[in-house]
Amino acid sequence: MVISDIQSDIRAIEEDAALHTATNFDNRANAIDFIDFHIIDRIDGLLQTAPLEELAVLRQRAVALKSSLEAVDTTLFAQLREQIRRKVYTGPAFLEMIRSYTANDIDQQAEIGYDNLDIFINRLLSDQDAPAPTMAVEPEMVFYQKTPARIIFEMMELAQLQPGDVFFDLGSGLGQVAILAHLISGVSASGIEYEPAYCSYANTCAEQLNLNDVRFIPINALQADYAAGNVFFMYTPFEGAMLQSVLDILQAEAQRKTITIFSYGPCSSHVARQSWLSCINGEGDDLYKLYEFRSVM
Repeated sequence: MVISDIQSDIRAIEEDAALHTATNFDNRANAIDFIDFHIIDRIDGLLQTAPLEELAVLRQRAVALKSSLEAVDTTLFAQLREQIRRKVYTGPAFLEMIRSYTANDIDQQAEIGYDNLDIFINRLLSDQDAPAPTMAVEPEMVFYQKTPARIIFEMMELAQLQPGDVFFDLGSGLGQVAILAHLISGVSASGIEYEPAYCSYANTCAEQLNLNDVRFIPINALQADYAAGNVFFMYTPFEGAMLQSVLDILQAEAQRKTITIFSYGPCSSHVARQSWLSCINGEGDDLYKLYEFRSVM
């Protein structure tokens, strides 16, 4: 009965020709996920107790099916990256391209966690393998975690960046926030990142996509130069005294110009306590809400 169910699941995916259509990314991502966690994992569990040749053959069939679907994505994303390099997809055209492949996911209210939109963005921006960190984080630095893609698109909708704005991502990791900010708005974007391997990865992404106004700087956030920036983002890259010290540096910048800070995660409550900032969209007390702050000095 179990083997019959697995055969049926594999056959249903094999017979769905639409999954090999490039634009059918969402359903293909769901199918790949299903093959991974509901077919291959299930077979592996069964093989531990019943090493049947029929199960081994089914596993090979499932792996081959998964590979064929992944090959569609490999070709698709290589073509899309080339279009980005040639400046075909920028601004509204970039957003429309994302919508066409992700069932308008970027227009839905941000939810907790990651989904197919994150998979799409991960594959779109680079074909590199993510590097392992080479340095231990310093006290009060927080281990890197990618910003959910929905949060980035929500931020760009709120920010409405204009020519002349300069965007900074503090704790930029593998670079997705700054790269997306530039592709969506066209403004200059910089990432501040302590881990040099992440910076190298992110700069390579920007170079491969021909994004000359995106750069990533391997430096401690306390030592970075923020003079050019007026829009800043933090997905809780640090905490405690270090977070306060960085905010003090930004406060000094706010003496010269109005700045905007977007925050996500546990750092938001700390940012909300700064007397020189006004929260535009709430109290800063929800871990899973994107907040916008404006300087009031």
